[in-house]
Amino acid sequence: MRQTTLLYLIPFLAIHACAQLPQKKGGKEEAPKEKTAFQTSNPWKPVTDVRSDVAIVYSVKDHHGKADMNFEQRVQTWRDKGYTTHFMSGIAWGEYQDYFTGEWDGKWHLDEGQVTQKGDTLWHGHMVPYIVPSMNFIKYMKEKVIKRVIDAGIDAIYLEEPEFWARAGYSEAFKREWKEYYGFDWRPQHESAENTYLANKLKYHLYYRAVEECFSYAKEYGKSKGMDVRCYIPTHSLVNYSQWMIVSPEASLASLPSVDGYIAQVWTGTSREPNFFNGKEKERVFETAFLEYGSMESMTAPTGRKVFFLTDPIEDWPRDWADYKKNYQATFAAQLLYPMVADYEVMPWPDRIYEGLYRTSADSDEKEQIPRFYSTQMQVMVNTLNDMPLSDNRVSGSQGIGILMSNSLMFQRFPTHQGYDDLQLSNFYGQALPLLKRGVPVKTVHIENAAFSKTWEDVKILIMSYSNMKPMEEESHSHIADWVKKGGMLVYCGRDEDPFQTVQEWWNKEGNNFKAPAEHLFEKLGLQAPFQAGEYTYGKGKVVIMRNDPKEFVLEEGNDLAFLNTIKKLYDKDSKSENLKFKNHFSLTRGPYEIISVVNENEDQSPYTVQGKFIDLFDPEIPVMDEKKVNPGEQAFLYNINRVKNAHVPQVLATAARVYDEVSIEKAYSFVAKSPKNTTNVMRILLPKKVEKVEVNDPEGKALAAKTSWDESSKTYFLSFENYPEGVHVKLSW
Repeated sequence: MRQTTLLYLIPFLAIHACAQLPQKKGGKEEAPKEKTAFQTSNPWKPVTDVRSDVAIVYSVKDHHGKADMNFEQRVQTWRDKGYTTHFMSGIAWGEYQDYFTGEWDGKWHLDEGQVTQKGDTLWHGHMVPYIVPSMNFIKYMKEKVIKRVIDAGIDAIYLEEPEFWARAGYSEAFKREWKEYYGFDWRPQHESAENTYLANKLKYHLYYRAVEECFSYAKEYGKSKGMDVRCYIPTHSLVNYSQWMIVSPEASLASLPSVDGYIAQVWTGTSREPNFFNGKEKERVFETAFLEYGSMESMTAPTGRKVFFLTDPIEDWPRDWADYKKNYQATFAAQLLYPMVADYEVMPWPDRIYEGLYRTSADSDEKEQIPRFYSTQMQVMVNTLNDMPLSDNRVSGSQGIGILMSNSLMFQRFPTHQGYDDLQLSNFYGQALPLLKRGVPVKTVHIENAAFSKTWEDVKILIMSYSNMKPMEEESHSHIADWVKKGGMLVYCGRDEDPFQTVQEWWNKEGNNFKAPAEHLFEKLGLQAPFQAGEYTYGKGKVVIMRNDPKEFVLEEGNDLAFLNTIKKLYDKDSKSENLKFKNHFSLTRGPYEIISVVNENEDQSPYTVQGKFIDLFDPEIPVMDEKKVNPGEQAFLYNINRVKNAHVPQVLATAARVYDEVSIEKAYSFVAKSPKNTTNVMRILLPKKVEKVEVNDPEGKALAAKTSWDESSKTYFLSFENYPEGVHVKLSW
């Protein structure tokens, strides 16, 4: 809770970007706020003092990096600066050299790495292979990692990225797991679609088991010490894992009692993966990020699990600062367009962001640390997340169109069989991009969540295909059929000719004899073979079959019109809502914030214009403007001054620092601003009158140079000075 003194009975509204400290309520101390976080493997440093609520300390390795500290000492450096501390480590890889080299149990375990058909081990780092998670490795994780973390007093554990590469599956360790799981000898996945499907189901199972075992142990051991340990999975989206050809348990983990939530690991590096639309393969960072965040939100929402959205101001691949800035804005805007999520990992690895060297321009080999203009803008953006509100508002556009997804999207990506290829996951993007690129905010629906009633809320039309995935549970078709019977409209797109249609699965064994899983669904919907293309009625709902694989809608230019017309015809039939509208933009209001994105590759190439009284939060000078034009391919993030609550009360509206210890009296307003060393703070402060005296002092009480200006039209005061993590003391008088 903010520490604010109220004098002369002047009401004061807690401002944005202030720290939340525990306070006693009814004699009980409230839990610390855990709205924003970052992850770091290093101890506290003044240059990385991000001022989020939580510091997630990475790895239990002692003497990590250049720090001459053990794990517990690293954790304590963050606690000493007021942070809540959590823990993160990899579960598919990590600094577990003592396991691989036999230091832990006297046995060499490098043979437990993931291995390709060529016999190559897949490495994440030196002596750090991607792991086939055996029960012995799980035992090591419990004893050497999880127990130590809980003993250090940490009650939130994140085991990130349970990943098994699709191209792996040839190691002796994997063959042993195969024999134990299936009861028959290993079969090479490259020889048939059947073998590929079996291999990927096993990869999926191995990490499901690993997560369940580790987190169940964490819960039990924590309970024995009087602790309520929470367990989270930081993971890429199903969209990304499928496109990058990685197998992970994903949605199935949400139903585990031991899993409390996720971090949605979406950033420039995942979202810039090219895809096809209108016959062209290219990067579409905003659109891909929108679909990635959407798949994570829809995966967790029906289960009630918490999800943090992550963005990264840079990415793993070295590029130039202008590239990082442009794509950070795109992913940042995409995450904010989901108003039902308001918890954030504001950045991973602040050390590489603040201290890393990257190119000054795309055509230069010269490198530099983060430019001041970008660190300032980044910190303005990050500090808005500390108080970003949930909202019942919806992103602009025709609502209610869902696209069905399944974890089995990851099963069919590699290797290909019988000449059938799904280029860049085009069977998924073929269902999404024709609508998203026309301003329709499509949502994703996870078939694994079909049993939850909340999954079907607000879904008017469901688009689906089994060309790129298969239903893993027969019961899911009953839930889909029940939704259609009650009035839902289903659009099935697929030729059902890919080689995975005939793998040995529930739809063709144990009393079922369907040539393809869709035939079982169609029978549930009251249809008769041969299930030809057309429109059908089932109960109060509609079923439309299109005998095209969705990739056909995007791999060729102008080939999505029949698909679009089908969706529009169905949508417009529903008299309960407006007709389907195509446009070139998305916008959303969240409290005082306005988020806007204008898509390109649209017939409408006009800019989107808003008028009012705004602060531009993507501009490091945070200027006040009366009008903002957003061009196609660009995003905007604005603070709407006209939406300020208690506008007569002094308050910081935008800042590149976090604000503490506010005091408001009759003719003065003071506070302390904290942010990393070697960065520039900018602030725009709402005040009743023009400032007559400004006092800006460093932590030792010495006066600091400051830039100031007054904007009469908005009654806001601009203030800029050098940041200090220990705090800059500001007092404004009028």
